[in-house]
Amino acid sequence: MIRHWLWHPAVRGFLCLWLTLSAADLAIAQIGVPELPTATSTPSPGGPLRLRQATPVPDIAPEPAESQPAPRPASVLAPAGEFERFVGELAGQEVRRLGSELVTGAFDGRGADIGPVVPPEYQIAPGDEVLVVIWGSIDADLRLTVDRSGRITVPRVGPIQVAGVSFGELQGVVERRVAQVFKNFQASVSLGQLRGIRVFVTGFVDRPGAYTVGALSTVVGALMRAGGPSVSGSFRQVELKRGGQSIGRFDLYDLLLKGDRSADRLIQSGDVVHVGPVGRQVGVIGSVNRPAVVELVGTEGVADALAMAGGFSAVADRSRVSIERLMDRTSQRVAELAMPRDAQLPLSQGDVLRAFSSAQSIASTERQNKRIRVDGEVQRPGEYVLPPESTLHDALRAAGGLSAAAFVYGTEFTRVSVRNTQRENYERALRDLETDLARSSSSQRVSSGDLASRTQAQTNANARLIQRMRDLQPNGRVVLELETSSMQLPPLVIEDGDRLYIPPKPTTVGVFGSVFNTGSYLFTDGRSLDDYLRLAGGPTKGADEGSIFVVRANGRVISGRQQRSSWFGGSSGAINSTRAEPGDTVFVPEEMDKTTFVQAATDWTTILYQFGLGVAGLRAAIR
Repeated sequence: MIRHWLWHPAVRGFLCLWLTLSAADLAIAQIGVPELPTATSTPSPGGPLRLRQATPVPDIAPEPAESQPAPRPASVLAPAGEFERFVGELAGQEVRRLGSELVTGAFDGRGADIGPVVPPEYQIAPGDEVLVVIWGSIDADLRLTVDRSGRITVPRVGPIQVAGVSFGELQGVVERRVAQVFKNFQASVSLGQLRGIRVFVTGFVDRPGAYTVGALSTVVGALMRAGGPSVSGSFRQVELKRGGQSIGRFDLYDLLLKGDRSADRLIQSGDVVHVGPVGRQVGVIGSVNRPAVVELVGTEGVADALAMAGGFSAVADRSRVSIERLMDRTSQRVAELAMPRDAQLPLSQGDVLRAFSSAQSIASTERQNKRIRVDGEVQRPGEYVLPPESTLHDALRAAGGLSAAAFVYGTEFTRVSVRNTQRENYERALRDLETDLARSSSSQRVSSGDLASRTQAQTNANARLIQRMRDLQPNGRVVLELETSSMQLPPLVIEDGDRLYIPPKPTTVGVFGSVFNTGSYLFTDGRSLDDYLRLAGGPTKGADEGSIFVVRANGRVISGRQQRSSWFGGSSGAINSTRAEPGDTVFVPEEMDKTTFVQAATDWTTILYQFGLGVAGLRAAIR
């Protein structure tokens, strides 16, 4: 009975299939090839058949990583070339090749592109990962790797030949093959991790050699993996070779200047990216938006080089540029080009173009309009623009004239050019004083410890005094030397940036310094300066009466030393008997040891006020 059953045709067919599969499994186990995916049915009545994929073991070993030099940090640029250093010296700042920021050598040597968009024309090849999702009558979520024969194997369906199929056609190929076994389903096919390909980067690059890159890498990607063009490499002569033939050229300037990657082709395994030697290099410096060393090809000239440097800056003189030719350094050296007449002039290797700045060029003051600010006791205070050759009279007329409370004698007129000159001279004077002080301190003999301590303390005090005096800055006041009863200003031609302030008539006279009661006292016509010193209690015991000085409202300084025939000796009686005027400020210095710097500082009070420094600032400095 059993024997009759075993020889039944259906039973014999099942046994043959079982023996065949068992033999195949044994062979796979012996040669170490991974087990093919199998399918199981989920015991769910009425549900879809679920296809299960065995854990895949790729039959294509990964490419070995090349031994490559350590890349530079991302923030470190490649070393500057000889011509870059030459142009930088002419410009007075660092000037690099156009594109040097792109080439930092910061790639880590691991080659696959991260999350690239796969184009429809991409051809499937061994090593690519195909993701298959099927739902409907069957349920599957598979990650399949294309084997060396160019196939993927879907459980219950069998192998599907996909090598050479474009990504755009892959969905249809898989669906047609699955439809031969199953009905009533839908599928989605995409790509996972792509294969690595081996390419060669040669020529004038930072690190030439063979590289494993992602299958969707382009010429630029492979070039950057090799560190980009070297100092002597071209940014504009990048060639792609395949099978010994040149199939395309790429100009990196198209990418850098225009954002154009249309010539940046996908590379294939075995391709060669070759970088030629650098071509004509010229420098563009001065008032351009991006000073740089640029590389020219063909008939590119002056206009092209300026465009590569970003064009003229906002303050550039667009009518002319200078050119320094390397070949003419022993003769005329520098020449001037008129723009736009010479815009198409060809350039040679080593030429340097310089754009001029209009902001740094100062035209004749006779041709310039003038800006002046008028404040104080005028009808319409504000800022005015006046024609060339305008005077202070014209400025007052533009402001509507003087008000009834104007005190013309105390007019404060400040000028930018005068302030700059005063600051230079004042700083020079302070440096001289500092030098004299250091020389005097080093020449003093110290005979005891107490004297040494006092000398050190005095040195520190003098240093603080110099610093306080340095903090005081001249304001650029021009003394107009007006009379007390003046109602008009002198016919002085104004300059751009001038400021005119007409104060109201003051009602006080100030007394400061070594007196018993410093302050401001009401002005009374007919009083002398001595009367106001008496109101302040007179000079103290430590006052230096011979150095009393007065600052008038018009900026003029009167000192006791001016009343003497010599700078050494005399009394202050003459100045004390001088008639006081509204707005006067009387200052009584402190008597100091003549060996100290503070005594010498009292001799500088007149100079300080000639620089336009305020009384309050001087008091703070001497304290």
